[in-house]
Amino acid sequence: MNSTIVWMIIGMGVVTYLPRLLPFVLLGGVELPSFWQGVLKNVPYAVLGALIIPDVFFIQDDFWFGVIGFAAAVITAWLGANVMIVVLAAVAVLSLYSLVV
Repeated sequence: MNSTIVWMIIGMGVVTYLPRLLPFVLLGGVELPSFWQGVLKNVPYAVLGALIIPDVFFIQDDFWFGVIGFAAAVITAWLGANVMIVVLAAVAVLSLYSLVV
């Protein structure tokens, strides 16, 4: 294997690992204020929304497929479920919709 590729892989590993390691090391024993805890708790939902919402409007075959999946995700998140449950609920509802239609 070319040494340039090896160094590129090592560099990519360092670049992706440092943003995960630094907050853990620097803020390991620090208690964040409740405002920042609330903000960070909602980041996964914001990212999930940023991934889902654009695709709802670009579905070519069945517009209702996107709307129903989006509604299922929003309702599940509104009820307070964690991100994995939100995703699994949307997948389950869309699986049932696919069987019915």
